[in-house]
Amino acid sequence: MHATGLVCRAPGDLRLERLELPEARPADAVVRIRYGGVCGSDLHYWQHGRVGESVIREPLVLGHEVVGTVEAAAADGSGPAIGTAVFVHPAVVCGNCSYCRSGRQNLCVELRYFGSAARFPHTPGAFASRIVVPADRLIDVDGLAGTTAALIEPASVAWHAVQRLAAVATPLLGRVAVIGSGPIGLLVTVAVRARSAEVQVFNTDIAERPLEVARAVGATHTALARDAERELPEFAPAIVFETSGSRPGFDLALRSVAPGGTVVAVGQLPPDIASSVQLIVGRELVVTGSSRFDHDATAVIAALHDGSLEVRPVVSHVFAAADFEEAFAVAADSALSSKVLLDFEGVDR
Repeated sequence: MHATGLVCRAPGDLRLERLELPEARPADAVVRIRYGGVCGSDLHYWQHGRVGESVIREPLVLGHEVVGTVEAAAADGSGPAIGTAVFVHPAVVCGNCSYCRSGRQNLCVELRYFGSAARFPHTPGAFASRIVVPADRLIDVDGLAGTTAALIEPASVAWHAVQRLAAVATPLLGRVAVIGSGPIGLLVTVAVRARSAEVQVFNTDIAERPLEVARAVGATHTALARDAERELPEFAPAIVFETSGSRPGFDLALRSVAPGGTVVAVGQLPPDIASSVQLIVGRELVVTGSSRFDHDATAVIAALHDGSLEVRPVVSHVFAAADFEEAFAVAADSALSSKVLLDFEGVDR
């Protein structure tokens, strides 16, 4: 069985190629992919050939934010039926380690994430016309528009970040800040708003366009990064979500959160980060990380169905997969775009 996939071979070397798919096992389904969201990690592989310590050492099919339709159901009868619209959960876990058994599959010691060079051989991604995938990774999304369902993965990352507050006994009250208003930052704002209509939310970014979208999805205050240096400490949020993954962003989070407040680190910080960590002690801050998601996708899908989670304003562009070069260039420019989607319909022609 063959497919057409988007393959990164080296920095700047991205191409559509014919793929030979693995033979489906009894518990595998075949999914025809319709939409895929371009993530920051996809951009890093394309631009730099790496994401942090994960370096491309062989051709890598990109993509992990995808939705599609079941083309062939699992032979063992598990999973959705042929023709079902599905979200593809991009994490394959062992199911046996202590983290999996305790419901924290996102921390699985054997975790493999679609479109990742973290392990070798690499884990192929899902930017392809069709993929073979374990049927237990599929969740029914019939009734949702495809371009909405395509945001389930990043929305689940954001939802999980908000859920992390409960893990550190922090109520979602008062004033909240979101540093960085890329797709994840915007979706954190959406998730906060879905959980509480009463909180005030302050979004920051280095560009004006993301702040316009932030206001559209519920931010009550916004500021460019240069102005946030002054305005955010005055706002004194009790909770700060750091989604930029930058050293200045994390420093601002520690300096601007109110004493006794909570910082949730969502963005992937640089390995050599040297921040004002002494503030954690002197101001009795709670700092917690948030990595991907586990069961949050189910809650996100329910919230999309009932309308309490509105993600449509976050989608800025939809490109045919054949126009991937333009799509990636636009996605890399935060002044032009928020979430960019690839449409894989007809890419095999």
